Amino acid sequence: MRFELIHEDKTTGARVGKLYTEHGVIDTPCFMPVGTKATVKGLAPEEVKATGAQILLSNTYHLYLRPGHELIERAGGLHKFMNWDGAILTDSGGFQVFSLSSLRKVTDDGVEFNSFLDGSKHFFSPEKSMEVQRALGSDIVMAFDECTPPDISHEKAHDAMERTLKWLDRCSKYQLKSHQTLFPIVQGNVFADLRKESAERTLPYCKCGVAIGGLSVGEPAETMYKMLDVLEPILPKDQPHYLMGVGTADYIVEGVARGVDMFDCVLPTRIARNGTAMVKEGFLTIRNAPYAEDFTPIDPDCDCYACKNYTRAYVRHLIKADEIMGGRLLSLHNIRFLERLAADIRQAILEDRYEDFRKEFMSQYKG
Repeated sequence: MRFELIHEDKTTGARVGKLYTEHGVIDTPCFMPVGTKATVKGLAPEEVKATGAQILLSNTYHLYLRPGHELIERAGGLHKFMNWDGAILTDSGGFQVFSLSSLRKVTDDGVEFNSFLDGSKHFFSPEKSMEVQRALGSDIVMAFDECTPPDISHEKAHDAMERTLKWLDRCSKYQLKSHQTLFPIVQGNVFADLRKESAERTLPYCKCGVAIGGLSVGEPAETMYKMLDVLEPILPKDQPHYLMGVGTADYIVEGVARGVDMFDCVLPTRIARNGTAMVKEGFLTIRNAPYAEDFTPIDPDCDCYACKNYTRAYVRHLIKADEIMGGRLLSLHNIRFLERLAADIRQAILEDRYEDFRKEFMSQYKG
């Protein structure tokens, strides 16, 4: 895998690039839809591809528990198992181990935890995470890390950073498949000195990409932007920078201005199932009463399947009637909205007008 830097915006330094993988070329900046359990919930792979998505994210923790990484490997790997011929990134399972299991024991060896499915005990070490991701056969493998909440002390954040770095070293020594590349993860919580130290000590492990973890987990937006500003001059210029778990339009626009190239989030499909559409002004809650007789498209400016064929009134009816089709249509729209946003961002950067694009976008975005 290799990354080609195509252009940097002359004012902001925002970047356009191409990430070459065995399963296709990814134009960056990009948004990655999340297929947690080997599917983008409610959508067929062909539908996801039609939105413009070039890479998906799947979840190591969930696939390890069900159906099991050995089964997926016997099926020919995750690409074949889920019938997706584009690139796939798998997370390490670390975030889910820490967020879904109230009963867990963390040591330098790894994490013992209880399955959220049946309470059974399991143990994830850096080597176990690599073993599972190797079997899944993803293109981008994430290092096993310790993700911390934003309200912990500097001392505890430091301890988690140190453990993450130790685990990274162990991950780097595990033999992955020839087409796979390991992305290390920078931690450090909301402390600038820890973020700087984590990034600097992570650099030797950056081969073709680096991730920024532990942000967008409840801290104010200004705090996240401050951490990105700290990291931007340190992270390698010739590699993509991946901000984990971020998927609102404002965070993407501001993140790109701070050198971020890759984003992912479950938000677009999760809010879709609850009747909310993403639009340039922010969020449109279509399930609300004012749209009962609104016979216009979800977004008149959108070219997705849902907007070209259905009205707000119809989609609202589906959501209110608890019909699966409503969530499917809004999921298609929301993913397409973010893929269009990424394409517009790339074009603005190529034309050296990203600062103007950013100001115009943020002036109309209400969140």
